[in-house]
This record gives sequence, structure tokens and C-alpha cells, in this order.
Amino acid sequence: MAVVMHIDPHNPPSRLIEEAARVIRGKGVIIYPTETLYGLGANPFYPEAVKRLYAIKGREEAKPIPFLIKDQEMLAALVEECPPIGRQLMERYWPGALTLIFRAKQGLLPPLRSKNGTIGLRISSHPIARRIVEAMDAPLTATSANLAGEEDLIDGEQLAQLFGSQVDLIIDGGRVPGKGSTVIDLTVSPPRLVREGMIKNPLGEL
Repeated sequence: MAVVMHIDPHNPPSRLIEEAARVIRGKGVIIYPTETLYGLGANPFYPEAVKRLYAIKGREEAKPIPFLIKDQEMLAALVEECPPIGRQLMERYWPGALTLIFRAKQGLLPPLRSKNGTIGLRISSHPIARRIVEAMDAPLTATSANLAGEEDLIDGEQLAQLFGSQVDLIIDGGRVPGKGSTVIDLTVSPPRLVREGMIKNPLGEL
């Protein structure tokens, strides 16, 4: 069974954040809270961990997954370019519940680079999620912690019941809003709203 850590989402202890990063560095899979939903977390540079994540979720491996990143420097290492409207969106909504789809940098391997050459990224505003990414100093998978096609789960107890025997660590940071991030595709012109989530009509406000 997974270890379950109960953490104050507003003041996560450093030792518990480092424990989560240690599990991920050991090619483990965790469940962690964000400002939208709980996420299934693994290091995308470990193919076996990502394969396991897809199996846990029951997701088709052809479907790309989004990632959390630490900062603009990490963004630059992963994307070919960021159009001006992308910069405007990041200035307005990052850190926050907005996932942006970019052209992935040449040379990146799956799952970071999807079959169509794109990558979905955001910087989280949730203290736990953001500090885990900072402790890892690497991208973190951010697909929602639920079974593919099933309802989203919004508290750690539900997640422990469903996934407790399949993941290595569950970080229970209390209930989350239960709505996904808004997704915008920056690889087309004009940018396309793929999914409206927590943020309403971000393109219309620019």
C-alpha cells in the first residue's frame, strides 16, 4: 500500500516535500494536489515510471499528458519558441490553472514530445505541487489522478481507496476544486481554446 502523507497545503514541511521528490527520483509514481485536481506524478525522463503511470490511469499511451515546470528557464529548455500572445498569457495567468501547448524542442523524447511534436506545460500555483517541482528540478507529469474516462476525485481519502495499492506515495492536501486547467494551443494562429477549465475565456481578456 502507498504511504499517505497528510500535509497542510498552505505550509508544506520541507522534509515531506523532499520525501516526495525522493520517491519520484527513485522512479516512483505519486499522487499530489494542485490548484485544480489531484495529479499523478512521475519524472518524464524515466520511461518505465511513465509507462506505469499510464497503466495505473488506464490511459492510451498515444494520448499525450501535460507537465508542470519550475520556471521560464525550464520552459526554454523544452519548447522551440513562445509566441508573443503566449508571453501575455503567462504573465497574466502563471503560476496558475492555465496549460499552454507549445511546439516541443527538437530532440526531446516521448512522453515530453508528443507524436505530433507538441508539449503541454504550466507552472502551478499550488504550494505543494510547485515545491515538488522545485525540489525535483525537472518537469513533473500532471495528468489527473483518476481512471481514464471516469469522474475526477477531489480528496485524498477517495484516491487512497482507489489507487493505494498502485502508487508509491499519496500526498493528502485536503479537497481540491475539482475542475481541470484551461488549455490553449499556441501552435496554431490564432491560438485555439482546447478546453475551458478553471480560467474562463482567457483569450478574450487579452
